[in-house]
Amino acid sequence: MSRWFVRPSTLRRRGVMGLNRRNAQLIAPLNPRHYYPLVDDKLRTKELALEAGIAVPELYGVIATNHDIRNLPRLLARREDFVIKPAHGSGGNGILVVTGRMQNRFRRGSGRLMDLEALGHHVSNILSGMHSLGGQPDRAMIEYRVRFDPLFDPVSYEGVPDIRTLVYKGYPIMAMVRLPTRDSDGKANLHQGAVGAGIDLSSGITTRGVWHHRIVDLHPDTGHPITGLQIPGWERLLMLAARCFELTAMGYLGVDLVLDRDHGPLMLELNARPGLAVQLANDQGLEHRIRAIDDLPTRTLPPEARARQAMDLFHTTARPPA
Repeated sequence: MSRWFVRPSTLRRRGVMGLNRRNAQLIAPLNPRHYYPLVDDKLRTKELALEAGIAVPELYGVIATNHDIRNLPRLLARREDFVIKPAHGSGGNGILVVTGRMQNRFRRGSGRLMDLEALGHHVSNILSGMHSLGGQPDRAMIEYRVRFDPLFDPVSYEGVPDIRTLVYKGYPIMAMVRLPTRDSDGKANLHQGAVGAGIDLSSGITTRGVWHHRIVDLHPDTGHPITGLQIPGWERLLMLAARCFELTAMGYLGVDLVLDRDHGPLMLELNARPGLAVQLANDQGLEHRIRAIDDLPTRTLPPEARARQAMDLFHTTARPPA
């Protein structure tokens, strides 16, 4: 593996976008703040997706007050595994993945056991706003734990990989699969130590990986190659991502999808401020792809047509690690 280090002039030539430019060029003009509640509130996002016929993980229950924490034993009575997350969380913070249980003790993705009291304490922290945007009081969601497609067995540690797709004006423009590791405690979050593997938009095949700002070919825990994986049903996944533009009318959107082995593609959540690490994972800059979409004829196309056009436009050939 090697560190990703390139001169600033090279970054500009490749069209790599920084945070300031993202904020000024994409988020400020394309994502009006009055639309933010549609994506910042994960419960509202679920409702929108279901109304549009987009499948999401089943919701088992919501805890809105500390008084409601006493309902945990009842909500979890028949659950062997589940996920607890803040409705207004970001960056994977506050997400607790339970993969199994031993009577009244619950096994986390890392293998560590928790009792009901510890679960209740975690929920209380969520309600206090510890993990929410702006630290505002929050609600805790308990929902179905995705059982990921067997394709990802060799390249994931405990948790569930997800596919982050950037959607610009309704067109998918770049994507990566985020692979949980031991460092990330089974979470698919790059800031917490997951691997990001770029995906060739035209084929749905992974190209290369980035882990802790290093370029990698192998998963750090399993040692299995992360390049050359064919994402099943890729065109359908891109169409789902494109459809999320109609859910929110936001011009710059991060769409997180998962492939469940029993239920197929599920939409996990949407992000109005998606990060830029996807550029590292793909060894491509966003600027050129944004320009390519802006150069298209101005016309209204259905999501399916936008997804196919994106597949025709964007092809990634990863450079080998130095």
